[in-house]
Amino acid sequence: MYSFDHVIERRHTHSLKWDETERFFGVKDVLPMWVADMDFQAPPAVIEAIAKRVGHGVFGYTAIPHSLKEALSEWLKTRHQWTVQPDWMSFSTGVVPAIATAITAFTSPGDRIVVFSPVYPPLFQLVQKNGRELVTSSLQLTEATYEIDWTDVREKLKGAKMLLLCSPHNPSGRVWRKEELTTLGELCVENNVLVVSDEIHADLTLPLFQHTPFASINDAFADISVTCVAPTKTFNLAGLQCASIIIPNKQLKKQFDAAQQRQGFFTLNTFAVVGAEAAYRHGSDWLDALLAYIQQNIDRTCSFLGTSLPKLRPIRPEATYLVWIDCRELGIPEQQLKQLLLHKGKIAVEMGSKFGEEGRGFIRLNVACAQQTLQEAFHRLETALQDL
Repeated sequence: MYSFDHVIERRHTHSLKWDETERFFGVKDVLPMWVADMDFQAPPAVIEAIAKRVGHGVFGYTAIPHSLKEALSEWLKTRHQWTVQPDWMSFSTGVVPAIATAITAFTSPGDRIVVFSPVYPPLFQLVQKNGRELVTSSLQLTEATYEIDWTDVREKLKGAKMLLLCSPHNPSGRVWRKEELTTLGELCVENNVLVVSDEIHADLTLPLFQHTPFASINDAFADISVTCVAPTKTFNLAGLQCASIIIPNKQLKKQFDAAQQRQGFFTLNTFAVVGAEAAYRHGSDWLDALLAYIQQNIDRTCSFLGTSLPKLRPIRPEATYLVWIDCRELGIPEQQLKQLLLHKGKIAVEMGSKFGEEGRGFIRLNVACAQQTLQEAFHRLETALQDL
């Protein structure tokens, strides 16, 4: 019913991923497999809904309708077994701005905020740029995946005001189990730590795994939680700039909304409203097909690395379309690895140290592309690294 094999030309569309490689990497002629957006068109229902709205031709101030809240509530109930009330919802132009708002709303300069590492870089940056104390807890890499160091995090939550949780985890694609989240939540309740949970990749949980929203586990966790979700990663709508913030605690929601008002946030743009509602109401079948395709691409990637570049060890993701690859067995510095990839292989990927010192020696590969593009990426990786 849906095909993801068609290669769509994205150059000259002001694409950050395809048109800005020279600004970010210093070179132009590389295959971009870095920033986390997909090379696939949005679901047909989203395109049709936006086209219909364009046809109307008047783009004045747009209110956020109750119907969008209902669509999101139904989506979370169906996909994640989480019953969310519409009056728990606030909206933002993105998860990163929402997290920044939460930091300013619920903490003060100098407060300690705990973040697991390696992790999505803005989580570090938002803490530091807002004058809070960044406290990192290193995740422990096992043979297959990452685990929480419970002794370390138990100590670091003492005296902290907030935990920034990335669930599912970016860059590794780890889906935290309900039992792990329960232990983590109990520690946060015990230490009076607010949990801001970035769950933007939740809908991209792969077959055989189950995402558990942190706030869904029990009322005590809901009472200390701020959950950020969005249709943008799920349906490739990042350019529409839309995120939802779910805050069951009335006082916390009041504080969050007041912080947004101080920043001048007013509403979402017209196409974000239309596109998000269409995605949540009509995007389920498309997403199921997408996840099957992404799973195939992940399988192909792991197979290719195992056969052609065995010194590169992929951490098989349980969610997301991002493959976190351990390159440390190559025995070369990260800068040399980067230069080989860019100048010999002509491929741009995210380097691991960007995600924290614990990520040094890794790369993150975006496999949300047509299989033809992925095969070209394999060829370029092999060209860059086969002599090692």
